[in-house]
Amino acid sequence: MMSISNDGDGVDAEARDREAGPDPLAETLLDAAHEAIATFGLRRLTLTDVARRAGVSRPTIYRRWRDIDTLVGDLLTREMRAVTLAAVPRAAAEGHDGRTRLVAGAAHIVTALRDHALLARILDTEPEVLVTYTFQRLGSSQRDALGFTEEQVRAGQADGSIRDGEPAELARMVLLVVQTTVQSWRLVDDVLPLPRLTAELRRLLDAYLRPEEDTP
Repeated sequence: MMSISNDGDGVDAEARDREAGPDPLAETLLDAAHEAIATFGLRRLTLTDVARRAGVSRPTIYRRWRDIDTLVGDLLTREMRAVTLAAVPRAAAEGHDGRTRLVAGAAHIVTALRDHALLARILDTEPEVLVTYTFQRLGSSQRDALGFTEEQVRAGQADGSIRDGEPAELARMVLLVVQTTVQSWRLVDDVLPLPRLTAELRRLLDAYLRPEEDTP
């Protein structure tokens, strides 16, 4: 649910998949970009570097991405989707109502992002380069996260575990809280190490989503 976006006039991974099906070479190129960022960081990454590391020509990579920003957007979106998909079964195992699944999923995603080598490195060393992907536009991974969150909100409202309200509004507030928690964890790590941070996140989201008649 962390905000990673890839909008604009370039073709992103989601659009390519819809139009042409899976692109194994694109995955290889994204893997090469992953390795390059892990080695040298994000600021120094260029499409030429990725092409060289993957052993392909520059035109090959330029046919898929117009610039490094669109490639990085696709890479971060891919990694975020993997984190979110991995959190779903873990959240489902914690409870049968919508609120429990949603709160648990948020906590698992925060933990997974802290443990994700690539995303953790970027957040720790180069967070400013994520400004575009994080604050300036609603991208594909955000839309995925919001769609999933809205589904859980509607399910929770149907089973009575989540309060009344516009699902899109509730989902955006959940996304905002989770995103802020992921990006700002170092500000509170001295008193809220990861287990305490996720416990407090659970309390916050549970209280926000709980029906008023169930509030202590």
